Amino acid sequence: MASLVETLTASGGAESPGFINDLIKQLWPNICEVAKTMIPETAKVVLEPMGSPFKNITFGKCELGPVPIHVSNVDVHQTENNGIKLDVDVDWDGQCDFELKLDPLPQFGVEHMKLRGRLSILLSPLLNTFPLIGAAQVAFMNEPHIDLEFTDAAHIANIGFIDRIVKKIVISIIGSMAILPNRFLLKLDPANDYFKTYLHPLGVLRVTVESGEHLGEEKEEKSFLKRLVHDVPDCFVKLKLSAEPEWQTKTVDNHRHPEWNETHEMLVYDYDQILEADVQDQDTATGHDDIGVGRISVKDLLLEGGQHQLSLTHREQPTDGKLNIRGDFHRFVADPTSFLSGEAGGKETLGLMSVLIASARNLSGPRDALIPSVRVYWGDGVWRTQPKQDMPGLDIQNPGFDRAFKIPILAGMVPGPPVKIVLVNGLKDKDLVEVGEAEVSLDEVLAAPNLALQRDFDVGNGAIVKAAIWLRGTTLAQ
Repeated sequence: MASLVETLTASGGAESPGFINDLIKQLWPNICEVAKTMIPETAKVVLEPMGSPFKNITFGKCELGPVPIHVSNVDVHQTENNGIKLDVDVDWDGQCDFELKLDPLPQFGVEHMKLRGRLSILLSPLLNTFPLIGAAQVAFMNEPHIDLEFTDAAHIANIGFIDRIVKKIVISIIGSMAILPNRFLLKLDPANDYFKTYLHPLGVLRVTVESGEHLGEEKEEKSFLKRLVHDVPDCFVKLKLSAEPEWQTKTVDNHRHPEWNETHEMLVYDYDQILEADVQDQDTATGHDDIGVGRISVKDLLLEGGQHQLSLTHREQPTDGKLNIRGDFHRFVADPTSFLSGEAGGKETLGLMSVLIASARNLSGPRDALIPSVRVYWGDGVWRTQPKQDMPGLDIQNPGFDRAFKIPILAGMVPGPPVKIVLVNGLKDKDLVEVGEAEVSLDEVLAAPNLALQRDFDVGNGAIVKAAIWLRGTTLAQ
């Protein structure tokens, strides 16, 4: 196995992006047609759980416009599953036409959108027959940067508020589909093997937020009253990696040089993912104040030996504030030693169980009555694939799911209860009808080659679920 430094500094070398841009240009009209329906449908699913004001937004017109996305700075790598990974810079100067409605405000439009970011394109598995590549997976490594221009902006009240809301909507939509850890899957071969396509996370990053220095120095824009009653900040830190949920430290009251020494774990999918630390001043009366934000890539943090002092910026301007962090990286390996030998009760992630649901087949019943999905049970956890409904081009009696559920393993969890795979029918959880199930003991997985059990599971009533269960331990990367 290559050393950590060798892995972090490896590069396949720059390649010409010309063929990719030519391909995007040819496909752009098709991409625009897909976006007309995909964006509003995805927005509805993503925004509903976010509450007001987001759930009140509806899309009217949704046109990407004539200008295609442009890529540059291509770097080529080989992946652990023997696929190809293309890292590319993406720029889009879109002459778009979006119409949105945010109750109770009047309808407004977006006529120009600029988007830039770093994109990861995974091509795997590689085939010996046409089309040579089974599937492509596309994801931004981190949140892309977005600028918006609104139609007739001078006549829109609360334009700043709307700009922030719409940007958050765009990021939420992209994030739900194509910001790590989420990847947009495009099958090039209809018979593609999802188990050979799926790329396992690289490992676990344990980040310790140690301390801060010179936080919350007085700002001229603060009112005299606010400076008088809230002179010294009550600091906490929000930590985020790409599109993963934020994690927050405790609050240290009345201190410009606070100490936290709190640790949080994050799954790493790409070494170029950006770790963002947002330091805030807790203020229950007027809302939290931003003290400063610091960022560093996982790669740069590890190349510095895991110890780093973040320089904080506030509204893109440098401050005197500093945040000291430490990071330890633990690779995933096909070895159960870490989680079998750990002391029960510990809170550190010592391994990962991945349950991959590829497809189901031989479902019986009227096509219009079939709304299949698969539930996975392990211990107290329950996970479910997206339900499928009959539509043109989909074989509802043999649906594909291509979904992976990742379950952290702590000490004492393995050996444990069996994994239950349940085929269900219905749209909402309360209306689900069980079609059949299969149970898999973890002893079977531990005995499987490379700790990966992959097969067709007979769940009863003639139905089959193609699924896999992978176990991985961890080892400290050197």
